[in-house]
Amino acid sequence: MMWESVSVPVRILGLGAGRIWQRLLSLAEAGPLARWRLPAPTPDRLVLAPQDIRTADPTHATDIYAGIFAFSGHIVETGGRTPFEVAPASDDWARALHGFAWLRHLRAADSVLTRSNARALVDDWIRLGLAPRIAFEPETMARRVLSWLTQSPLILEDADAGFYRRFVKSLARHVRRLRGRMRWAPDGYPRLLAAIAVAEAGLALSGQARLLRQGTRRLETELKRQILADGGHVSRNPAVLIELLADLVPLRQAYAASGTPPPASLVAAIERMMPMLRFFRHRDGALAHFNGMGATPFDLVAALLAGESRRTRPVEAAAASGYQRLDAGRTTILMDTGPPPPVAVSGRAHAGCLAFEMSSGNARLIVNCGVADGEEWRRLARTTAAHSTVTIAEASSARILSGGRLARWLGNPIIAGPRDVPVARADEPDGIVVSASHDGYVPGYGYRHERSIRLAADGFRVDGEDRLVLLRRRGPRARADRFAVRFHLHPGVQAAREGAEILLHVPGGDTWRFGADGLEPALEESVYLCDVLGRRRTQQMVLAGRARANPVVRWRLSREARRPRAETAEPEG
Repeated sequence: MMWESVSVPVRILGLGAGRIWQRLLSLAEAGPLARWRLPAPTPDRLVLAPQDIRTADPTHATDIYAGIFAFSGHIVETGGRTPFEVAPASDDWARALHGFAWLRHLRAADSVLTRSNARALVDDWIRLGLAPRIAFEPETMARRVLSWLTQSPLILEDADAGFYRRFVKSLARHVRRLRGRMRWAPDGYPRLLAAIAVAEAGLALSGQARLLRQGTRRLETELKRQILADGGHVSRNPAVLIELLADLVPLRQAYAASGTPPPASLVAAIERMMPMLRFFRHRDGALAHFNGMGATPFDLVAALLAGESRRTRPVEAAAASGYQRLDAGRTTILMDTGPPPPVAVSGRAHAGCLAFEMSSGNARLIVNCGVADGEEWRRLARTTAAHSTVTIAEASSARILSGGRLARWLGNPIIAGPRDVPVARADEPDGIVVSASHDGYVPGYGYRHERSIRLAADGFRVDGEDRLVLLRRRGPRARADRFAVRFHLHPGVQAAREGAEILLHVPGGDTWRFGADGLEPALEESVYLCDVLGRRRTQQMVLAGRARANPVVRWRLSREARRPRAETAEPEG
């Protein structure tokens, strides 16, 4: 991309200019001038309630009724006050609160009490008038619109005429603001979500043909920009695929329910994204931890895949998204073979180029650390050392903006990293070979990292080679050549040393043997960040050395024991 050839200062300036404009718009929405708008016709009623396919837990309704709001790793008790007047625990907590996605839990409980509680909380928000700036960020505002639309049966049942008018008027005001700001929303997921919300509001509110046309045009533009040819998202984040599909599938259904043909680009995007969702799945149903993917919402993924009109096989070589998948026997390998995404959509991307994950049957064996709540853990999770790949001098292969006023203003995008990442794949009768390299360490250390992984046709053996090729002898850290090849283990794996090798016992009965030529693997502590129970201790296998002495590291994984006959079937969907 042309943007990738731009210098780091120019990238930061361009991103900063966009953020300044977005901040000014948010301040205008939150300030007193927001009331001085030209009058616009208010829709008479809602004619459609789009479906919400996200899973809900009715037990959360009890907490919400008691004034306990748990979002983004924080729990806030309101003490009888409205939650919109209490001090937020964090920005992410505030975004979740003002996004109202939690209304689905109240709807799942489905009682007179939860309906009344939902209506009262929405009315509190509307009557307060001036919400904080964060509530008017395009992504938060779009999520609020979608939540109010999909949960409108919960909110409006038994409502009086006065509340009904306030609710529809507030919805219309939200949508007008979003319509004017769609083009200026932060690039990537927030901008596409804004277009989804406007289009869905055009279908759900009466007499909004013009709004529907505008929302549909912007939706088509963003889908063509953001959904790549292989179905991946431009951010390279598998989690974004799940979130987008959870809104795009109901939107497609809403078009059909209203008697309006859905745009061809919407249908085509969903049809490309579904196989890509399968691409990232291990055989236990979890998605690989690449570029911001955390714990898998298994119920939601299952619901999405169950709703496919036709079951599609996962793609194997996702060149546009920068990933490769190797399947043989009961072994699956997923590998990151792409450069970082464009800087404007890289706020959650990781420095994990050439990292891989591996599963044996229905158990994951080698993983990346994933993501977690909390600023410090998020920062550590994005480093190269948190991935199953090579680090030089404990540094990351990509530079992430962090610390200082600039990061507080612009966030934490990747502003420098691998640019040249050539990939070759060979599907041969005796196995699959993927070879790739990246230049992320060339500017600082002079080394290019080349990695080759071969999976045998029967899935019983994996042969890897990591090569550090010296391209330049001068640089700011040219003499720093200590490297580490890391293999983070899933917490369910039991590792034990046996001579110069390591035995890996995988849940379900498989045993793998890991070894390397000329280097003895060390077993060190690691952490797995994506468990539903929170962070878990685990281990990592590390091959360490100096590039000048060991420029080539050859390693292997071989399966020693077949799984017992009583196997767990691969997840349906």
